[in-house]
Order: sequence, then structure tokens, then C-alpha cells
Amino acid sequence: MRRLARQKWFLWLTKYWFFFPIAGFLLLVAGVFFGYGERSYIGVHDNMDLFLAQFQMLKNTDSFWKHGVDVPFLGGVSRDNLPSEFSLYTLLFMLFPTYTAYVLGLIGKILLGMVSFRLLAKEWFPEKYMTYRPIVYMIGFAYGIVWFFPAFGFAFASIPMCVWLLVRIYRGQGKRWYGWYAALFAYPLVSYFSYHGIFILGYLVLAVLWFSCRIVCFKKRAGRDWKPVLRLLAAVFVLAAGYAACEYRLFGQMLFSDEVTIRSSIVNASLSFPEIIREIGQVFREGIFHADGVHAKVVLPVCVVYFIGNNAHYVWKKQWRQLCHDPFNLVMVFILFNCVVYGLYDYEPLRSLVERLVPPLQGWQFNRTIFFNPFLWYGALFLILIRLYDAGVWQMWLANGIVCLAVLAVILTPTRYNDLYHTCYNRAYEYFHGTEVDEFTYEQFYAVELFEEIKADIGYQGEWAAAYGFHPAVLEYNGIATLDGYLGFYSQQYKEAFRKVIVPALNRVEATRIYYDDWGARAYLYSGTDLSIVSATKTVYATDDNIYMDPEAFRALGGKYIFSRIRLANAAATDLELLGEYTAVDGSMTIYVYACTASNNEK
Repeated sequence: MRRLARQKWFLWLTKYWFFFPIAGFLLLVAGVFFGYGERSYIGVHDNMDLFLAQFQMLKNTDSFWKHGVDVPFLGGVSRDNLPSEFSLYTLLFMLFPTYTAYVLGLIGKILLGMVSFRLLAKEWFPEKYMTYRPIVYMIGFAYGIVWFFPAFGFAFASIPMCVWLLVRIYRGQGKRWYGWYAALFAYPLVSYFSYHGIFILGYLVLAVLWFSCRIVCFKKRAGRDWKPVLRLLAAVFVLAAGYAACEYRLFGQMLFSDEVTIRSSIVNASLSFPEIIREIGQVFREGIFHADGVHAKVVLPVCVVYFIGNNAHYVWKKQWRQLCHDPFNLVMVFILFNCVVYGLYDYEPLRSLVERLVPPLQGWQFNRTIFFNPFLWYGALFLILIRLYDAGVWQMWLANGIVCLAVLAVILTPTRYNDLYHTCYNRAYEYFHGTEVDEFTYEQFYAVELFEEIKADIGYQGEWAAAYGFHPAVLEYNGIATLDGYLGFYSQQYKEAFRKVIVPALNRVEATRIYYDDWGARAYLYSGTDLSIVSATKTVYATDDNIYMDPEAFRALGGKYIFSRIRLANAAATDLELLGEYTAVDGSMTIYVYACTASNNEK
């Protein structure tokens, strides 16, 4: 009896082994981030310096649902320029404290990635789904834990779900067909138009044209009818309507606003043909940091080896049609296509043609096709692994081993947004070395208690301010109105007005001038000597204690306070009066608060 029980237990473990690493990882994520709380180490770039501060600012001003109002940064920016309230990710920040919402977003992304992959796999392989189930869950898990751009993690993770919905609609499954269209209309709640939606619609239109051409060319073949194509064509309009409804603020700004934005002055790179080829190769191997699928370590080598071996077999057997019809080959071509588009974006004549044909897309980065490649890489790996499953027991164990290696590669690679790795590593370093690392924790970065003390001491009443030596997002998070800030879509007129404030610094450092004039999304107070003094670390790296700014232009914009991490040596020369020096309880940050006073000439 005991032997039989052990055999049943072993068979159960063999059948459901994949639940253990998945459940264990989810418990680890929850334990680390909720255990350490705001003492965790969270990615700063395009995250804490951008979206988290914006969500907190919307919460501070109760502006999630408001219309016709400005939010207090960059001199007053329309609420419509910030993320829509009709987004499940945004909803988390409406309902929960900002840090809690962020962690729930990380966990939700993992679950969404697994559910999406499962839905698509079960739809595509209904008869063999139970056989493939371990690989389905583990590939979905690997894709779900990829450390994507956090604010759009849901959009990345839900791509398989969108494909699943479109496949269901194309096949016309189920009597209640309208339910699939309703689900497709609601899909933008977990997606994002500028990153994925516009491309999904473009690919969908191409699919309609492709299937239409096949019907016209092979109309005598059985099964070639227009119903699936018409269903897919209807899906184009339904999905477009869903994006327009969920992101009505973005569409309103793009299509119905006559305000000239910084998109009109953005200067993109213009590369030579050899440089474009190198860039295509680089993104094929590594992707980009916003969508770093960590595929180079396991997925890419496996796919390349399989691609060579599989196609060599087709050539050897003279199965020429299989070269073009193998789904794996088609996925690899799709990956390469996205890489080529990414490279061609830096070919100025092509970019200019797109902007002339569709003026509202001026400054729009159509090279974001690269954002679909992580899904395609893991989809390609899935095709390889299920073929190994079909080949036999030994190959099945090999497939399980490969997918586990792919998971470990994602977990253990310290990518920009791998908050779990950075938190565990930094906490272990502090434990074994008895000293803290130089990076800020979430709590230290925003320093809420410190800024509450400062605001109470100076009697802050909503006056305009700016940050020097750290990200303005810290001020925005703490309810301080800023003339500076970070946003990729705001008034060109304000960019030019703010430029007058920082022109002394821009005139001293040519690289900074180019950075601001050719892009300008970061309207910061720049150094007049260093390329950057905006520090996300406890140590401020600055070679010059002077600030280079025009105080009259600052006051003209309504500026009153400068919050600086550097004690300014030329404060008096720039009409700045030191009001106080404030240090966090743990000593991680010191802030010098200056008031911009009237010059002698103005007096």
C-alpha cells in the first residue's frame, strides 16, 4: 500500500510539477515586496521618476476622473496628457496606496501573462493541450515574469490574450458571437494604444488583406469563403472603438487639439546603412530595455540551433514548401521583420515620409514593433518544446529542462526593472557587509517624511518650485508644484519658456543643449559643467557647486523655491536665499531649500 501511495504521489508530482515553481515564485515576490515594504529597491528610470509620481500626483489632486483641469507639474499640464482612468493598471493606483498598487501590478502582470498564454495554447492545440500543459504554464510563467516596462506590463503580458480573441472571432466559434466582440472592445483596458494598439490594428488590417487575396486567388478551393474575413474586418473597427473609448484623452489630444507639442521639435537619429544593419542585429540579440525579454541567454541559442537543424532537414528532404509553411519559421521571420522596422526608423527619409502622410503621428515611434518580439521569442520556444514533447519521453524531460533554464535566466538577470533581484541582492549585501548600498530604497527616494517636515517649516502653500540634483518626480510625489518635470507630450511653447530658465547651463554644455533641444521630455535644471547631476543615489556626484540658471526667467514662470541636494556656492549671485537645510532621519538625503528673491534691479 505504501509503495502504491508513493507511486501515485510521484505520478502526481510528475503531472503537476510546474505548479510548485510558479507558486513558490509568487510567494517569494509577495513576501519580499510586502515584507520589506517601501524599503524595497524599485527601478527609477521611466518608473519612479515618471509614472509612479504621476499616479501619486493624480491621487494628491483627486484628478483621476476630472476634466478640463491641469495637474501641478511642468507649469501646469492638462490632465488629458496623463494615463487614462479606463485602464486596469491605473485603477490599481486609484484604489490602493501607490507602493501597494505597484507591487500588485507586478503580480498581476505575471498572472495575466500565464492566463493569456494558456488561453491561446488551448485554443490552438485543443486536442493535445493536456499533454502540453506543463510547457504551456511554464512558458506563460517565463513570459509573465519578464521585467517589462512596469507601467505597461499589462499591455505586454496580455498580447497572447488579444491573439486568442482574434482567433476565436476569425473561427466564428460559439453561438453568442457578440460576446467575443464585447471582450475585444474591452481588451484595451489591459493594453496601451501607443505601444501596442496601433500596431495590433495595423497587423489586423494586413491579415484582412492577406486572407482576402487568398480568397480571390484560390476562390475555387473548399472553405475559401468571406465570412471569417468579414468577422476579422469587423474586429478592426471594434478594437479601434475600444481603444478610442478607453484612451479618449489621448485621442482627443492627438486629433482634436491644436496645441503644438514637443513632438514637433524632436530630432531623431539619422543613421547610415551600416549603422542601421548593426542596430538591427543588436535588437535581434538583445531587444531594448523597455522590453528586455532576456532571450539572449537561453531562448535565442535554442531557437537558432533549432532553426538551422530544422531547415537543414527540410533542405535535405527537399521539402521546399515546408520552409515557407513551418509556423516556427514564420515566427522567426516576424521577429526579424520587427527588428528591421526598428532599424529603419532611424532612416530619416522613411521616417519623414510617414510623418508627411499621417501628420498626427509626427514624433510617433513606429519602431515600437520591437515590443512584440518578447512574445514572439517565447512563442517560438514554445513551438520547439511541444515538438520535443511529441518526440518522446526523453525529449519531454529535455523540454522541461530548457524551459526551467529560461525561467531562471529571467529571474537571475539583473535587468533595469528586475526589482526582485535588486531588492534581494542589495538586502543580502547589507546583511553580510553591515553597510547599506548607495542606491535609494523606494522610501528613501521619495522621502515623504522629510518633505512633510520641509513643507511645514517653510509654510508651503502650493507655490511653483524646481528640483536641482534630483528628479522633480520626488517633489511631485510629495505634493509640491514643479516648473520642471518629465513628460513626452507637452506644449512646445512651455518647452521654449523653460529653456530661458536653463539657457546659462545649456550654453556651457553642448551635449546638454542637444539633449534638451532635440528631445526635451526632461525639462530639468541642468548642470553647467556635468552631463548630469540628477542623482538617484545617496551620493551626489557633482564637480561644481554652482547653479546656472536665469532667476528672472524662473520668476517669470512663477517660480519661488529651489529644492537642491547641493549647497549652492553662487546662491546670492542667482538671487537665491537659503531658507534651511534638512536631512532625513536615516541620513540618506539632505535637501537645501532656497527662495528665489527679487534682484536689486527689480527692487
